Amino acid sequence: MEGSVNERLDFGKMGYGCNHYRRRCRIRAPCCNEIYSCRHCHNDAASLLKNPFDRHELVRQDVKQVVCSVCDTEQPVAQVCTNCGVKMGEYFCNICKFFDDDVEKEQFHCDDCGICRVGGRDNFFHCKKCGSCYAIGLRDNHLCVENSMRHHCPICYEYLFDSLKDTIVMKCGHTMHHECYVEMIKNDKYCCPICSKSVIDMSKTWKRIDEEIEATVMPEDYRNRKVWILCNDCNDTTEVYFHILGQKCGHCRSYNTRAVAPPVLPQ
Repeated sequence: MEGSVNERLDFGKMGYGCNHYRRRCRIRAPCCNEIYSCRHCHNDAASLLKNPFDRHELVRQDVKQVVCSVCDTEQPVAQVCTNCGVKMGEYFCNICKFFDDDVEKEQFHCDDCGICRVGGRDNFFHCKKCGSCYAIGLRDNHLCVENSMRHHCPICYEYLFDSLKDTIVMKCGHTMHHECYVEMIKNDKYCCPICSKSVIDMSKTWKRIDEEIEATVMPEDYRNRKVWILCNDCNDTTEVYFHILGQKCGHCRSYNTRAVAPPVLPQ
């Protein structure tokens, strides 16, 4: 008898769903009363509405009704179908109203984030200052920026906090999609788009610029000209000799600098 019950619960597992999730139910969106495979399918469709004022996103916690994909019965949110007895999601979160048959993702609910995450609870910790779950390797090993994940990716402008794409935490503490980061590096952009700090080790590049400056003599009119610079890496302001190839920070030796107005001395 137990075997037949388990067979019924597992019937159709991984056989239903959409491009986003494998699950044996669809959701009724309370915002527009339409049925979709998941909230992402709803959001994708809503974002294409002609009238921009009609575009909206589904709040996952607001879902009250689901439709079993096996027997087509609409019912209140629950893990097991009240009619045919199948488990509508091997993983089920009653807080997020979330179903997923693909448990190899190692889903877990983070109470501090307020949403479900993937990757295994033991592999992540919640950084309260950054406001999100980070890989355990970043514990005591990243620069905290308040609510750094509750922003849009500075490259593609997709909201990061609940994005399905992998996210990277840069040296400066700011975040962006990993694929956007890789594309940025491919295009020889090595500074954070938000704070302009260097995101990789640039010491070899700075050494090469040192050599190029040494080999490039400035014209007489510019040889003794000085400018004030702000270093994007250490935030120090210094006065240095001007060179067409770049200005080197006198504090951290970085060339990631920009010219600024001279400081105003107190009267």
